[in-house]
Amino acid sequence: MHVTRFADAKPYDARRHHAMVGLQLQGGAESATEAFTCGLSHFLPGGGAEMSASAAEKLYIVVSGEVTVLTEAGTVTLGPLDSCHLAPGEARAIENRSNAVASMLVVLSKTRG
Repeated sequence: MHVTRFADAKPYDARRHHAMVGLQLQGGAESATEAFTCGLSHFLPGGGAEMSASAAEKLYIVVSGEVTVLTEAGTVTLGPLDSCHLAPGEARAIENRSNAVASMLVVLSKTRG
């Protein structure tokens, strides 16, 4: 078992994100997970991520606030405990359109290559 205490979670930089602080909870440099990583993203008002795609499968789970996810298939605003799945290669953008900080768990599959 590997425990990451919230107080000890390390921040990380996410490319193409702005006004966002990410904390690595599991995977990456934090633990030896084999199939996924898990982070907690805090988006300031107006913060988000530009439209992009990756080979990773993604799960977004909003913990607090609201996050708007934009894809070619449409736009959805997620509130607390709402979640969405993005397939590998599916492009998305993220926006915090509110005046409150939004927090979201991000689970990414590890890509093999």
